[in-house]
Amino acid sequence: MKQIYPFAAIVGQQQLKQALLLCAVDPTLGGVLIRGDKGSAKSTAARGLAALLPHIARTPGCGYNCDPQHPLAHCPVCQGTDHVPQESPAPFVNLPLGATEDRVLGSLDFEAALQNGRQAFKPGLLAAAHRGILYIDEVNLLADHLVDVLLDVAAMGSNTVEREGLSLSHPARISLIGTMNPEEGNLRPQLLDRFGLMVDVSAAKDPAERTEVVRRRLAFEADPLAFEQQWQAESRQLQQAIAVARDRLPQTRLSDNLLGFISQLCCEFEVASLRADIVLYKASRALAALDGRDEVRAEDVRDAALLVLPHRRRHKPFEQTGMDQDKLEQLTRQQQSPPPAGQPPEGEQTAEKPQEDQSGESPNDDQDTTLIAAAPPREIGHLQVDSQTRSSAAGRRSQAEHSRHGQYVRAVPDSQPSQLALDATLRHALMRDAQHFSVTRADLHRKERVGQQGNLILLVVDASGSMAAEQRMAAVKSCVLSLLSDAYQRRDQVGVIAFRGRQAELVLAPTRQVEQAHAALENLPTGGRTPLPQALALAGDVLARHSEQIAPLLVILSDGRANVALNEGQDPWREALTFARQLADEGHATLVLDTESGFVRLGQARQLAEALQADYLALDELSGEHLTLTIRERLGR
Repeated sequence: MKQIYPFAAIVGQQQLKQALLLCAVDPTLGGVLIRGDKGSAKSTAARGLAALLPHIARTPGCGYNCDPQHPLAHCPVCQGTDHVPQESPAPFVNLPLGATEDRVLGSLDFEAALQNGRQAFKPGLLAAAHRGILYIDEVNLLADHLVDVLLDVAAMGSNTVEREGLSLSHPARISLIGTMNPEEGNLRPQLLDRFGLMVDVSAAKDPAERTEVVRRRLAFEADPLAFEQQWQAESRQLQQAIAVARDRLPQTRLSDNLLGFISQLCCEFEVASLRADIVLYKASRALAALDGRDEVRAEDVRDAALLVLPHRRRHKPFEQTGMDQDKLEQLTRQQQSPPPAGQPPEGEQTAEKPQEDQSGESPNDDQDTTLIAAAPPREIGHLQVDSQTRSSAAGRRSQAEHSRHGQYVRAVPDSQPSQLALDATLRHALMRDAQHFSVTRADLHRKERVGQQGNLILLVVDASGSMAAEQRMAAVKSCVLSLLSDAYQRRDQVGVIAFRGRQAELVLAPTRQVEQAHAALENLPTGGRTPLPQALALAGDVLARHSEQIAPLLVILSDGRANVALNEGQDPWREALTFARQLADEGHATLVLDTESGFVRLGQARQLAEALQADYLALDELSGEHLTLTIRERLGR
């Protein structure tokens, strides 16, 4: 039997250990998401928690992990009379990234159908994890639809299956634990909200603490059994604390005053989801129960807020998740010691009614304010990005339908399947006639896969003096950062080419770490001449290196002016048009954003768009929000 590193022996990581213990006390919290760098004890803590969970009584061979006191009516093992319940460790089920819906939810039992000629259900991983832990390493790489199902089950405590003529429900009270490395991509906000608690962890930065981590790990690897015995007393104390807190939880009370405090915190920290209020209520009660109290205090709400609210807060693109802890402390103190009646809370001033002058207007009003209606973007043709022939991952990127590569997620009926889904085909044949089993064309199903790559958005940004002098670069950065925000949520690759002076430079090679793209644009120098031909030639080279594996979209932000040739003696503008036609021949989807402004306009960006066979938009007619929607539409989202 493989030895598990003791939970009690983990050095530091107090918030991580607290979040896991809360989920052990109250599985209805919806699980915990652990985000952090490699080697920061994420998996070690999750596995260590399983050993602390109180043992459960179960009947050997039961696929549903039924409570022997309340067995399922359709459980063939627990309804029998020849099995005696036994005490067993709480389940710890590791969900593999390649798991299909059938493996997770459950499916038709082939063996029972073939042997007995009747329908029977084969429980999945959710049933196996009932009354225990379902662990997902690298949850951000799991298909979004599976993550959504898992979080639904964790919140509801039951799994309902209705497919292939089967309809049943079974308990699935699980503590869902997911780990992820943000460097490999993030979860969409909708899925982040479904996790009850979230903790950001990092490796210890204190040399003494790191030394102790290494010392304990080496001792564990040298003699796991002796190391486990060394921490046995602390482990038993934690195990007993969880059991006592579970028993105490039903009678733990939270006052109506603190319920109002919970809602206040959610409003103060701009949390839209009402799920936050509910989870914060549950987590506060679990904290009090774990501390051996029947009454929740303001400090419990404060500590729980640090686990419940940060990942649900509205924040700007590329802004790190987190909370203003000084503000949280101030609000907690106000809750503990409310101000006397009629006195404003600490830090607030009584608002004075603005005085009006004789004209009836407030002296604070801006007399010169002019309302300007933003012009809608011009009508342009629909730009198609060919993602059908390249693989892409679900949710976070454009999906590649009928891809022959990527993760097999489900099966769909198809009389001429390109990839036969044997399991679904046999199930359909059994459902049709189990006693006279045969497979016909009507039973055939196709494997539906979701690929692993998405779109490449290559930004070619004019940073020359003509734009800087007219203060257009600020507008360009605003629009591009809006685009990067969308790419951040969908985990596309982003590259940035900037051209100024006498050369073009790949300031950011294609990457999914779009925070780097953000920094590259923020620090982008401006001024000098306009080497447009060099930029287009470099864009062609970059696309040639990457377009075989990922669907590209070329976005050019320029006024179209060119005054530096790539080849000496050539006309820069004609040279730019030549490179543009070469890019058009490659068939790359392209969008030209015209940054030209002023009363007199040459219209060269529009001519460039025509040579590229690209869509064209005037930047001064396009807000950052419109740009994001435009790009999303052109990526087929």
